[in-house]
Amino acid sequence: MGKIHVHEFITLDGSYEDPSFTVPYGFADGMAELLGAFMNDCTGILLGRRTFEMFGPAWSTRTADDDPGAPFFNDTTKYVVSSTLHKAEGWQNSEIFGTYDAEKIRALKKDRDLYVSGSGTLVRALLRDKLIDELHLLVYPVVLGSGARLFDGLTDTPLALVGSDVFDNGVVHLSYSSTD
Repeated sequence: MGKIHVHEFITLDGSYEDPSFTVPYGFADGMAELLGAFMNDCTGILLGRRTFEMFGPAWSTRTADDDPGAPFFNDTTKYVVSSTLHKAEGWQNSEIFGTYDAEKIRALKKDRDLYVSGSGTLVRALLRDKLIDELHLLVYPVVLGSGARLFDGLTDTPLALVGSDVFDNGVVHLSYSSTD
């Protein structure tokens, strides 16, 4: 059985919606290696529609010279969870998964590890349905007081802390696994 690895940039108050809050902090030494460590095992990317529409233009033209993560994002098959998109255009190796369906996602992860970034609505559904194997939060030392919160609407979602790191820029990495 494969795993679902989720990576989120969030603020201290749980906001994730507009990742521009990360810009003043830069990308500290070790952050790319951390992300690469679990991305390297993934053979599929699972994204919600809004994240797909934001990531596509940002990643589709990047090369390895621009960003070492570009080959992963561009060459890996992307499965877009959406009830409104019918074509996955503009970003190679993308396909529409369809409406969120926990059983279809269980079947998809049966023979592959999947990576999820952003996609807060999707992540909340995956947490609710206990489909996330690893939740990696990169918590930035800022409180926005606005924006969508990653854990809004979730109840009784026990997680086990399995690792943590602190970076020079003040960002804390918290790694959780499901307790089920």
